[in-house]
Amino acid sequence: MSATGDGLVLNARLATFAGVHGYGLIEHAALAWRRGRIVWLGPTAQLPRDCMDLRANALDAKGALVTPGLIDAHTHLVFAGDRADEFEQRLQGAGYEAIARAGGGIMATVRATREADEDALLAAAQPRAQALLHEGVTTLEVKSGYALTCEGEARMLRAARRLGDLLGIDVRCTLLALHALPPEYARRRSAFVDAVCTEWLPRLHALGLPDAVDAFCEDIGFSAAETRQVFIAARALDLPVKLHADQLSNLHGAALAAEFGALSADHLECTDAAGVAAMAAAGTVAVLLPGSFYALRETRQPPVAALRAAGVPMAVATDLNPGTSPLRSLRLAVNMACTLFALTPEEALRGVTVHAARALGLADRGRLAPGLRADFVLWDAATPAELAYWMGGTLAAAVYSLGMRRV
Repeated sequence: MSATGDGLVLNARLATFAGVHGYGLIEHAALAWRRGRIVWLGPTAQLPRDCMDLRANALDAKGALVTPGLIDAHTHLVFAGDRADEFEQRLQGAGYEAIARAGGGIMATVRATREADEDALLAAAQPRAQALLHEGVTTLEVKSGYALTCEGEARMLRAARRLGDLLGIDVRCTLLALHALPPEYARRRSAFVDAVCTEWLPRLHALGLPDAVDAFCEDIGFSAAETRQVFIAARALDLPVKLHADQLSNLHGAALAAEFGALSADHLECTDAAGVAAMAAAGTVAVLLPGSFYALRETRQPPVAALRAAGVPMAVATDLNPGTSPLRSLRLAVNMACTLFALTPEEALRGVTVHAARALGLADRGRLAPGLRADFVLWDAATPAELAYWMGGTLAAAVYSLGMRRV
């Protein structure tokens, strides 16, 4: 392959994910790209003349499956420390809310993250992101929310940006300032929300750090009214919004997200029919997070059947975080989405390609088609369903981002 982002794969089984349904399979196929963008794909026997010059260094896939690069649309992978002790506490019967109210949970990670400088955060995050990359992830989202000071959130977002540069993948950064109430604002909730809206958001936006704004809308997080205030401020800056919605209780977060045309509403275990209808009308993507459902041993599933019936796109993500989803495998999240939430392999794989791209507001990836980014994966697998079927193990034989081999 060329060092300039030009190349050609021959004799592949392409899963393009073109169209609304199906894998979009093309047998005995070729995929050509120049300067990091796909220029042609189709049966190898029909390779056009203007791609013949790429044959000299072409890669023979020998019938291997090729898919778009995977997209993890919801992670919190920049943080310091871990919360393995809370894992033990939950197994001994402690609930997530009880741990949080006792000073654990998010605030435990806040204390560790505040003590880490940017280089330390980057060093800690790199192996987590590398684990995803080796599984075929070429785009991932990273949320802040573990520093809860303006400079600390900036430090997290800068580390996330550097992570993308270091690994040669695309990292999308989301400001999650409304994640937990900082201890210094313990009796001044409104002052904290005001500071986020009037000081943090404009400053961080001016620095070009956030691509989107998120909030944790829950009884142990922030109210719908507080979330609305931040969403209004984000909209004034033309920043898209996302929302941790209806995970532990129904605060009608899905409907609130839809009201603001949110890119996505994530979790959704407690979302009602009105929330589903609002998301369908707004085009808001549902991001399903089976890792946290599994880790917290939840029993109430997100309303998958209702989302499916309403035509709401369903993405799947790891929710990689230190407390409630220490999951470093997007393929395992795909398997969990099938097993725990009854998605089909096709739905789950669309959830980490086509619909994950939409959940991040990205129209140039998630499928294989001319003009899109040359982000793709060669797999040690014969069929797409195998990517959902196998639990664990490394199936990605080669991972390309913008036409450059990263693994």
